Amino acid sequence: MKLDWWTIGLQTINFGILVWLLHRFLYKPVLTMIDARKAEVQRQFDAAKEIEEKAKAQLAGLEADRAAIATERDATLGAATVEAQEMAEAGRAQAKRDAQALIDGTRKTLAEEREKALDEARRLALDLGADFAQRLLSEIPTQYRAEAWIERIEHYLNALSPAERDPLVRQLGDGTPLTIVTACTLPSATTEQWKERLRRSLGLSGGMTFEVNPDLIAGAELHFPTAILRFSWQSSLLAARTEVSADGRSR
Repeated sequence: MKLDWWTIGLQTINFGILVWLLHRFLYKPVLTMIDARKAEVQRQFDAAKEIEEKAKAQLAGLEADRAAIATERDATLGAATVEAQEMAEAGRAQAKRDAQALIDGTRKTLAEEREKALDEARRLALDLGADFAQRLLSEIPTQYRAEAWIERIEHYLNALSPAERDPLVRQLGDGTPLTIVTACTLPSATTEQWKERLRRSLGLSGGMTFEVNPDLIAGAELHFPTAILRFSWQSSLLAARTEVSADGRSR
């Protein structure tokens, strides 16, 4: 197979444009959003720190009260002294528990907010990236896009072992056609090339039908009677979103 340098050149230029657009319209806005989230988290953290300082001041006051009780102990009846000391200890312990519970709750809330902000940023990056890529992709002639797709499919099929490929081919043994679903309509000459190359890769002799599904965004799918081989951006984005959601839940 000969390399089409015009195709490679166009793809290189479009890739550079994509990187520039993502840097200008995606990366910077996402960083701005993350910085705003960080500022809000820092504000809440400072508030929690102020509460912690007040709690410490209260503890210091309780310690001072305890010292005063100790000073008056010699001049107070034994029973009253013991009762006062017990009350001071109980108040100090309760104050520590309340302060620690408040600090722990604030830290947990801040951590959850931070992870939520990161998950939202990741999902936004995926959506914006897909939108920009789709707009750029629409400017590339269909035959050039189709060539990239069929090369990817051929590479995958040629890498299959006989044990993996033969069950797929047997599904089409009764004359059932292989259905190829693409993101856009392919020119007739391109569909003929696809048929020839897929027959060669799979060792097929039967028929093939072509369908269009714009939801794939880019790429194609091979539909067998009981299996689907996916080579589309739709499946890649779905896998990326699933990975982001799973990563967020694992935290």
